[in-house]
Amino acid sequence: MQQQPGQSGQQNMMMEPPKVLSTKDQLYLSDMLNWNLTATKKANFYAGQCNDNDIKSACQRVAQMHENHYQTLLSLLQQHTQ
Repeated sequence: MQQQPGQSGQQNMMMEPPKVLSTKDQLYLSDMLNWNLTATKKANFYAGQCNDNDIKSACQRVAQMHENHYQTLLSLLQQHTQ
């Protein structure tokens, strides 16, 4: 591959991503929060509708998992804004 004029033989490589959230990042994280909140609500709803204790327990575990994901995302966003 030929070098373009003005380019050196070495390229500057980032060792870590920038500590900036773009608008696109913020929108995606907002979507993720909404997805997890909706999944938590649905799983809790279905757990309340179940008569089978095994299925009810599985729905409750799913709800807890999505709530944990929501809380993790929220705490990461709060850390970033401080």
